[in-house]
Amino acid sequence: MRLLHCATALAATSALALTLTACGNGSGNDAAGDQSSAPTSSSSATTADGATAENAGATKDAGSSTGSSTGTGSSDSTGSSRCHTAGLGFSFGSGDGTISSSDDQQQLAVVLKNKTSAACTVQGFPGVDLKSSGGSWSLTRSGATPTKVTLAAGDSATFTISFLPWTQGSGTEFKATSVVVTPPNETTSATLTWPGGSVLLQDGATHPGTYTGPVSG
Repeated sequence: MRLLHCATALAATSALALTLTACGNGSGNDAAGDQSSAPTSSSSATTADGATAENAGATKDAGSSTGSSTGTGSSDSTGSSRCHTAGLGFSFGSGDGTISSSDDQQQLAVVLKNKTSAACTVQGFPGVDLKSSGGSWSLTRSGATPTKVTLAAGDSATFTISFLPWTQGSGTEFKATSVVVTPPNETTSATLTWPGGSVLLQDGATHPGTYTGPVSG
């Protein structure tokens, strides 16, 4: 009887152990299911996306602020726009612009006057072409460094044409009749009557004695 009782108890104990083991395994599967479930991962992704969206918004706002600042900074420090050909008056300096009869290199000043009611700026070398009945000669530039000149309403700036007059036997004669001036950074020109006589043609020279300087105040 005692042996039968022990066997019965042992069987009951084994059955209970199997039941507990099965319950433990079920709990482990639930944990694994929780670990791979979308809600936790999705919640993290949503949070990350939300943060990204906020950062993008902040970046966009910063870009708008930078753009506004850049726009202000790009304005000329004087608040002036470039001088245009239509707003300038052209004349010769040094009185009536007459030239001496010397055959040495001479200088002829050309005056640019701001005819508008607003200030403007000019910087660089003008385009200068001497004209004759037979053709045109575009002058080279000097080695001077241009500076920005601001012209208030009614103010003037100048540039100088250096040239070699032609004399008998000195070389090829260029019978200049007019000079065409194009202000720096402009595409339209103004024409003045050349006040001197013939010029020694040096259109192919490496260092010609006839050239133009930059606009100066």
